[in-house]
Amino acid sequence: MDFTHIDIKLEQGNVKIKLKPDLAPNHSQRIVELANEGFYNGVVFHRVIPDFMAQTGDPTGTGTGSSEKPNLKQEFSSEKHVRGTVSMARSSDPDSGNSQFFICYKDCTSLDGNYTVWGEVVEGMELVDNLKKGRDSSGMVENPDKMIEVTAINE
Repeated sequence: MDFTHIDIKLEQGNVKIKLKPDLAPNHSQRIVELANEGFYNGVVFHRVIPDFMAQTGDPTGTGTGSSEKPNLKQEFSSEKHVRGTVSMARSSDPDSGNSQFFICYKDCTSLDGNYTVWGEVVEGMELVDNLKKGRDSSGMVENPDKMIEVTAINE
């Protein structure tokens, strides 16, 4: 895989995520494929929970959608879920990662070893901090912020 980063253009600026294909080669490749296809363009951060995480990647904006590609088998690792970690969202089935992912706001040790870490925010975490938050414990956001454009880059 030649791509090293994903760039997410938000209204407020850009968030740069370093891919971790050494930890999750299939998930990293999937994110690059979807970015190159324009899948993520216009997709919202539908679930944002303060002091926990911001989730996106669902084209329906409901938390129940995904791409038409097959789900991925988990690629769990010993990588810790710390501030800026980017992991694949999934259902209760560990092998159900597809297109949705989340960015951790702080250390989330309960997620360690249970979700596939595929990236790390290296620029623009303050923009993630400023995303509109959900109003209740579900984290569902009214009038959510969106990813204007997501591109895979090689540096």
